Formats: sequence, C-alpha cells, structure tokens
Amino acid sequence: MKIFPNGQRVGLGGAPLGNLLGSVSEADAVATVNAAWDEGWRYFDTAPHYGLGLAEERLGGGLRGKPRDEFVLSSKVGRIIYEADGAATDDEGFEINTNRRRRWDFSRDGVLQSIEDSLRRIGTDRLDVVFVHDPDDHYDEAVATAFPTLIELRDQGVIGAIGSGMNQTAMLTRFVTEIDIDAIMLAGRYTLIDPDGLDDVLPACLANDVQVVAVGIFNSGLLSQPRPAPGATFNYAPAADSLVAKANQLADICESHGVTLPAAALAFPLAHPAVAGIAVGCRTPDEVHTNATLARAEVPAALWSDLKSAGLLREDAPTP
Repeated sequence: MKIFPNGQRVGLGGAPLGNLLGSVSEADAVATVNAAWDEGWRYFDTAPHYGLGLAEERLGGGLRGKPRDEFVLSSKVGRIIYEADGAATDDEGFEINTNRRRRWDFSRDGVLQSIEDSLRRIGTDRLDVVFVHDPDDHYDEAVATAFPTLIELRDQGVIGAIGSGMNQTAMLTRFVTEIDIDAIMLAGRYTLIDPDGLDDVLPACLANDVQVVAVGIFNSGLLSQPRPAPGATFNYAPAADSLVAKANQLADICESHGVTLPAAALAFPLAHPAVAGIAVGCRTPDEVHTNATLARAEVPAALWSDLKSAGLLREDAPTP
C-alpha cells in the first residue's frame, strides 16, 4: 500500500499531541488535526508511547467524522499502556500527570493487545500501518514474536503494511534486509544536518522496495527556525556548539538563495528515491500552516550545489 496517498508527501506526526516537551490543550490538539486535514495532509502517525495514549485519543478526536478511506493512519507496538494506583508525572518527555504507565512488551499477546487498545483510543476500525516502536534493546523479542504477529495480521488483511520506527539506522537496516517489512519510520537520521541514513538503511530500502517515512526532520528543533534559537535542541538534548555553528552556516547559504533553513530542511529528505514522504510534528494549527507553507516553498537547485561546495552537505546526497 502507498503510505502517502494521492501524491501528497507530507503528514502529521502525533507526538506533540501527547504533550511532548510542552503542554497542548485538548482544543488545540483537535484543531491541529483539522488544520492538517485542511492543508490536504492525509497521513497521520501516532503511538501509544506519546503521552501514554493521550496523543492517540486526541488524534481520534480530530479525525472523527472524516471519511476513513481518505486517509492513512499508522500507530505502533512495543509498549503497553496500563492503569496504576495513583497519578504520577511522566518521566519520558511528555508533560502529563496520570495514572497511566507504560511497559515494554513485544510478545504476540502484547502486540495484539496494543493494536486493540490503539483502535479503542483512536476510535477507528483499523490501522493501515503498524510499526514496531524503538526495539533497540529488544531485537530478539521483536524478531521472534512482534514481526511474525504483524506479518500474520498483514497476510490476513487486518493491517495494510508493517515496519519499524527508530532513531538509529543499524537495526533498521537489519530489519529491512532480514524481514519482510513494507516501511520504516526513520527518525532524525536523514536530515539536512544528519544524513547518516545514506550509509546503510536508505540503500537497503531501495534494494528491498521498502518505503521510508522520514521524521524528526528538524532534529527536535535545531533546524526548525531560520536561525537556531537559544537553547536549541538536537535529538531532544541541548545542541552541541559545533552543531549550532553548522546550522548557522547552513542558514547563511539558505538566506543567500532567499530560502529559510526550515524550508530547506523539509525539502531535503524528499529528494531521496527511498523516501515516500515526511511526517511533521505540530502542536498548533499555526504550526501546521507554517510547515505546510514551508513545504510548498520553491528551493533553487543552486542552493544544494552551494551546500555541497561548502562541505555542508554530502556529495552523495540526492537533491531535488
């Protein structure tokens, strides 16, 4: 199946809807989904991990009433959300105080329960794509039980496509070459400032006809503004001075071509033939409209050649 329908190559990433790195109101979350729909985005990604199910619930609220056959919906397995005694503040980057907790579970029963729980929280009848989420320390379990379960569900027509979503390339490359998957979600490893996916996973995806959803395009914030903001983050931690300096060098050349750094960051991964599209995390309607406008910006070809000449972009990186 095509993850990005009708030639549309930008979708909504759902982590901010679960209060990632900042609180989002219920109204803003639903309005954000509606804004993405109004911009023509028809791919929506979420996960139980995001806000301990909150992002799935909010995405479902925004999609309620929209024609189910007109959009592609993905979620993930690997973490089970359960109710505990007493509320606590989540310690994994989501600003939420709740009775809910998460635990790792890549077993067959865990995968089936996770999908059932996601369907209930979202309020939908099916997931089009299911990714095994962050199995960095659980390779053996993922290969032994999670992927076989998903393959079985795909073969039965219960889900349309399967894959894995991670922040690293080495294990994703193994999955692409060793397992019959359809897609990967590559987080932060094919961006304007970190194109390391060129070394292994992207060639593997081309060779095995695996679609890539590129996410973390702004590397958690470093590339999200025309110039790195004070306290800018890279991979959800304070960005090193060397990375901030490189981002400013990138911005210099972008500005010389009348282009902003985030516009170039959005355009860059889409040039790779393995990349089916990108998903952008947004927390307000304004962020959706801003990113949609940036994604439509014309980026002159000379920008890419100048970045390569300056040693700021790898020579082997495909460009628009």
